[in-house]
Order: sequence, then C-alpha cells, then structure tokens
Amino acid sequence: MKNIFEFLKKQYLKYKEIINYLIFGVLTTIVNFVVYIIFARLLHTNETISNAIAWIISVLFAYITNKIYVFDSKEKKLNKIIKEIIAFFGCRAFSGAVDIGSFYLLVNKMGVNDIISKVLIAILVVILNYIFSKLLIFKKSNNKTNEIG
Repeated sequence: MKNIFEFLKKQYLKYKEIINYLIFGVLTTIVNFVVYIIFARLLHTNETISNAIAWIISVLFAYITNKIYVFDSKEKKLNKIIKEIIAFFGCRAFSGAVDIGSFYLLVNKMGVNDIISKVLIAILVVILNYIFSKLLIFKKSNNKTNEIG
C-alpha cells in the first residue's frame, strides 16, 4: 500500500500543474454553474445576464487559484503583478466573450438547452484558458521567475 501512495505522490508531483489546473478548473466551473443557477433559476434573472454574472465571479475565483495553486506565481513586484492581472483578465475577457456569445447563440438563436450549452462551452473555455495561462500569463522565464510576455 505504501508503494501505491509513493507512486501516486510521484505522479502528482510530475504532473502537478495539469492536475491542479484540472482540479481548480472543475471548481471554477462549479462556481460558474452555481452562480448561474442562483441567478437564472432562483432569482429569475435573464439567462444571458446570469451567465455574465457567473463568468465575472468565476474569473475572480480562477485568478486567485491559478496564481497560487496552479502556476505558483511568486511575483512580488507591483508593476509585474498588475501586468499579470491585466493579462489574466484580458485573456479571460476574450474567453468570456466566446462563452457569452456562444451561449447566446446556442440558447437564444438555436434553442439548445441552457445547461447543455453551458457544459459544451465550458469544455472549450477551459482549454482556451489553460493555453492562455500557460503560454501568456504565468509563463516562466529561463531564470525561473514569472514574467509577462
């Protein structure tokens, strides 16, 4: 049994970034869905507005968890942190526009169920966000410190 735990620990450490991204991506998606359901179903807010509110709250959650737990950004210089935040929110704004626009098209123009639409769009958005975070926002420089583009 000890060997299994050692093996799992070794695999986790080897793939820590991807595993943590998937874990916090799932949690971010859960935050998004819960907020959406609260606004759309419990508070009877328009679906597109509910989706936008859910996106904003989930992006705030994602920034904090990605910075700390996924990409281990240790940046302490204020100007670099501001650049990191701007890059993160800029990329998420793009993927958020894809999310909101796709949701509107699927639900309002094509008549696809809102929950099914959110699931399909979530898959696309998670992939886009990982690529942006890995390659643009929290990219590591050669000296192992984080830098923006």
